Amino acid sequence: MEWKGRRQSDNIEDRRGSPVGRSGMGRNPFGRSGIQIPMGSGRRGGGLSIGTIIFLVVIYFVLKMMGIDMLQVLDEGSAPQSGYEQSTGQRPTSPAADEMTAFVRTVLAETEDTWNGIFKSEGETYEEPTLVLFSGQVSSACGFASSATGPFYCPGDRKVYLDTEFFTQLKDQFGASGDFAEAYVIAHEIGHHVQNLTGVLPKFNQLRRQMSEVEANQMSVRVELQADCYAGIWASYTDQKGLLEAGDLEEALNAAHQIGDDTLQKRSQGYVVPDSFNHGTSAQRAKWFKRGYDSGKVSARDSFSGPI
Repeated sequence: MEWKGRRQSDNIEDRRGSPVGRSGMGRNPFGRSGIQIPMGSGRRGGGLSIGTIIFLVVIYFVLKMMGIDMLQVLDEGSAPQSGYEQSTGQRPTSPAADEMTAFVRTVLAETEDTWNGIFKSEGETYEEPTLVLFSGQVSSACGFASSATGPFYCPGDRKVYLDTEFFTQLKDQFGASGDFAEAYVIAHEIGHHVQNLTGVLPKFNQLRRQMSEVEANQMSVRVELQADCYAGIWASYTDQKGLLEAGDLEEALNAAHQIGDDTLQKRSQGYVVPDSFNHGTSAQRAKWFKRGYDSGKVSARDSFSGPI
């Protein structure tokens, strides 16, 4: 993919190097409601017991070892601030890491350009998502997740979460190398954001509560295949710009094939359990990406009616 020298998106949160890739409310570093520290036992004098003092001292030093200065946190607590506070932790500074960050920012920018144009053509406004880079584990509005989860989209905060080490795993463990294989992964997660904006994800999350596990898995497959189709539509627009190089399309199709449910299950356990599929088979994933690419139109996205 000819990506160097093109616009890079500013919709990036780089949480690499920060403890647990934190997100939360205001300056609370623990997300949600934070740690509730007991402040006395209701005595009239308001004093602290020896046991409570010892507890507070232990908590203070434990947090200090984690890189959290509670004195500073408490001091800043009087200044409410909403949203995510960017970490000042050390981030990867190697040339390879810098290039990967630039690549991710560029691909994200290309998805923004594509979906802004598509939404505008339909009289709608595309609300751009944020992409969070993390390392190891991360906290989101959907809860905590580790790198083992893989890239994911959280509809609760409208953010894509990505540990770029997944791309190394994609190449070394799954046999899917190439920058356009990586771009496909990002475009697929952006596809989930499009589904969130168009009401598909909220509807699915509502219906799945009334479904059996097998039924929910079957519906999940159709949701995932639509996201693959959206990734293909983006690839089509990107190709029209002259940004695809020889072999790029094959890289994306190979990536889609390598992360199909049947291929992953055969690789990990030697057999498949179709009722547990929730992303689609290798053939289905490649088919729906190619369907979006060949069409280049959102009218190709209907994965919810008819056979898949």
